[in-house]
Amino acid sequence: MAGRLYVVGTPIGNLGDLSPRAAQTLAAVDFIAAEDTRVTRGLLNHLDIHKPLVSYYEHNARQKGPQIVERLLAGESAAIVTDAGMPCISDPGEQLVALCAQAGVETVVIPGPSAVVAALALSGLPTGRFAFEGFLSANKGERRRHLEAVAADDRTLIFYEAPHKAAATLADMAQILGDRPLAVARELTKLHEEIWRTTLGEAAARYAQEPPRGELVLVVGGAEKPAQEEVPLEEALAQVASLQAQGVPLKEAARQVAAATGLRKNQLYQLAAQQGNSNLE
Repeated sequence: MAGRLYVVGTPIGNLGDLSPRAAQTLAAVDFIAAEDTRVTRGLLNHLDIHKPLVSYYEHNARQKGPQIVERLLAGESAAIVTDAGMPCISDPGEQLVALCAQAGVETVVIPGPSAVVAALALSGLPTGRFAFEGFLSANKGERRRHLEAVAADDRTLIFYEAPHKAAATLADMAQILGDRPLAVARELTKLHEEIWRTTLGEAAARYAQEPPRGELVLVVGGAEKPAQEEVPLEEALAQVASLQAQGVPLKEAARQVAAATGLRKNQLYQLAAQQGNSNLE
């Protein structure tokens, strides 16, 4: 019988954030696939857990992934961990999970801390819709093309960034995205945790003079939605009537016109009904 792969979230800084279930899982599996075995060994020593470690990271994933799956198919169980946070998020763990899915190996998630969600929660920016964009390229041209591709996105945007690249990245962001609201989350859950709510322009100027210390999560306000042209109520009701004439029920016609015009659906429905429209389903 095939074994299982456990996707285990680990602390992003404070070791106290490791869940009891995560610790129990790491103690129970046959071996652990780790991004950096030295980092994971430190975590296991803290927990007094002694397990064989397999190095699994970006540059050996193609070679090591099939080997791990072969062991799982033979009946062993394994955990995959990253240096900090949830595996598979900007991490080659996603490739291992995909291989397991193809091979029919069961995968189980042990949720844990995530810098993406932690930074978003503290940002003070809208959280209902967001897009995680991972690390931007160190290549200036590729980085700028990436930013241009998301410039019109009205969702909150989240990026990871290394301290030595922060100044160049923020300069490009300010130029391409405009001087938007920004929350810089630095050293999350660690002793010197900092949440700086500012703008892209201010952050670019500050870090051009003094590079930050520690890994950053950049939470950027989304693009402003273009102002919706106001549609007269009479015209909107005419659109509702036109849709009804095509066989669209009044409730659905009111919903479609409301979405297109920004007017309230209930108002359109009630006024259209009062005007004697008959298809009220």
